[in-house]
Amino acid sequence: MEAHAGPDEAEFSQEGLVAGVRESVPIALGVFTYGVVFGVLARQSPLGLGEAVLMSASVFAASAQFVVLDLWESPLPVVAIVATTVAVNLRHLLMGASIQPWLERLAPRTTYGTLYFLNDESWGLTMRARSNGERDAAFLLGSGLVVFVAWVGATVLGVAVGGLVENPARYGLDMAFVAVYIALLVGVWDGRGDAVPVGTAAAVAVVASVVVPGSWYILVGGVAGSLAGVARDEYV
Repeated sequence: MEAHAGPDEAEFSQEGLVAGVRESVPIALGVFTYGVVFGVLARQSPLGLGEAVLMSASVFAASAQFVVLDLWESPLPVVAIVATTVAVNLRHLLMGASIQPWLERLAPRTTYGTLYFLNDESWGLTMRARSNGERDAAFLLGSGLVVFVAWVGATVLGVAVGGLVENPARYGLDMAFVAVYIALLVGVWDGRGDAVPVGTAAAVAVVASVVVPGSWYILVGGVAGSLAGVARDEYV
């Protein structure tokens, strides 16, 4: 699995993989918590155990999966589910673009195999690691793998105990999703300058959530924040 790189290339080694796993365990525990919530809610929906686990393993996108649960009914609204999933997950275009320079020199099978496990939490940790000097691209794969295992495992547990937990919010489990993302934001925060893109993204997303139907506010906020970050770097 080890790939050596020149001075301008990304490395991809077992050491980087292990580092990604090690650094991501605390975040994976948070993912496990709201993964259990997803499993509980899936148990209360028409989804069966096999369908819920298959969704978590193949879609591997918490926000989209929570949204789709509200749409899951008979007959199945396939077009609405696909369109919603695409809209919610379009932010992956932005995440992929941000790490493209790091992965472009790797073999395609290595790159695409790694990107299958790309998720918000691993992306945030990887960007922080890069800013701290990490050059091993296997860090992203290691982080993604441990989060993937936590998410799928939590789905299984959530479905299994779903009959015992009627209201996850009663135990504060619904806040785990928010808490993990706040922790990620704190981890990548790099001073007051970050308030410009972060504040812009938040403000635009809130307005878009009221004006634009569906989940497009996620992409709109992300694009606005990215443009604000470019403007900040260009003119400040």
